[in-house]
Amino acid sequence: MAQTTETPARTPGGGPVRTPRVHRAWSVAAVTFVTIIGAAAFASLPGLLIEPLHAELHWSRGTIGFAISVNLALYGLTAPFAAALMDRFGIRRVVAAALAVIALGSLLTVGMTAAWQLVLYWGVLVGLGSGSMALAFAATVTNRWFVARRGLVTGLLTAAGASGQLVFLPLLSWLVERHGWRPAAVTVALAALAVVPFVWLLLRDHPADVRLAPYGGEYAEKPAPVPGAARRAVAVLSKAARTGPFWLLAGSFAICGASTNGLVRTHFVPAAHDHGMPITAAAGLLAVIGVFDVVGTVASGWFTDRFSARRLLAVYYALRGISLCFLPILLAPSVHPPMLFFIVFYGLDWVATVPPTMALCREHFGADSAIVFGWVLASHQVGAAAVAFAGGLARDVFGTYDVVWYASGALCAAAALMALVISRPRPETVLPAGA
Repeated sequence: MAQTTETPARTPGGGPVRTPRVHRAWSVAAVTFVTIIGAAAFASLPGLLIEPLHAELHWSRGTIGFAISVNLALYGLTAPFAAALMDRFGIRRVVAAALAVIALGSLLTVGMTAAWQLVLYWGVLVGLGSGSMALAFAATVTNRWFVARRGLVTGLLTAAGASGQLVFLPLLSWLVERHGWRPAAVTVALAALAVVPFVWLLLRDHPADVRLAPYGGEYAEKPAPVPGAARRAVAVLSKAARTGPFWLLAGSFAICGASTNGLVRTHFVPAAHDHGMPITAAAGLLAVIGVFDVVGTVASGWFTDRFSARRLLAVYYALRGISLCFLPILLAPSVHPPMLFFIVFYGLDWVATVPPTMALCREHFGADSAIVFGWVLASHQVGAAAVAFAGGLARDVFGTYDVVWYASGALCAAAALMALVISRPRPETVLPAGA
């Protein structure tokens, strides 16, 4: 992947552009990858908390699901503002501050005794912090540092979250089962804090900071800080919301969030436990999803560089919906081959939707695509939040998760149709920067 040679170039002021043998963009991408892996600890924990909190504190699954839904919703709604704040204050400052907020929220949960504290600490604080570590972070890094290989880099950075899930899920599930949920919460806080030095010392906001052109592109001076970050995020949303592709992307991505973070990540472990499977075994299966998620997402980035993003999305959503409809008959007290097939199949599809969705945002919304993607991601998390709450409520009411699996499968079929009707952009419809 490394670029060994570069076309000689000069800055607009006449000075030479540095030409390293290995482009700095790849080291920035590597730091971003490690950062997202470290931050993935907080995304791995909510599904493991439902049964322990229900057993110890006697909170209903709907109540716990509500706190998780607040976390997921704020994760998404913060993302577009985080992208704008990165333009204003720089990537390093925003991400380092977000990690500190995540650590604070996770540590405070250790002493909670009432359900509102779970909503405040895990829902609000960790939700706000994690929103600034959302995929808008990966989109901003990719857009600034890469012109060539954007699809591949998007896939790699998206897969980092799955890699973190692979690292942390087995550890956190073991801690929850052997020592309770509190040591697991402390582990999440320490993981967030451990990443801060990497961000502050190694990450750079823009190629011009080190007198480089972006990978595969021409040198450009670093743009001046953009004032009014929140106002800009809202203005970009207002402009994008006047287009059909935005609503199709937002709607399909809401279904993506509902069928992944909201459903499987939050409720797979307690659903498997309902069928007699140990929490550690169920968490292990969820971690295996992370293994194949890495493969599927990187492959999706490669496909996105070569094939129609619309058709890729339609295929991904259709296959996901089919697999979810089979899941209720596969859950059992022990792991068996058909369940393993589901885990592999679903893992390959988990966030394969991200690279083509980012590509469609770039096609339609140009230089503001990172902020637009932040709003599309917000819809992803709102969908996830709705199903995180609805799943817990359905379990309380019906005593089973089956109705949620089938409903999510039907929604995925709708998302496949939405992806197919997204039109190709006309040159004049691409939004200019700051529109």
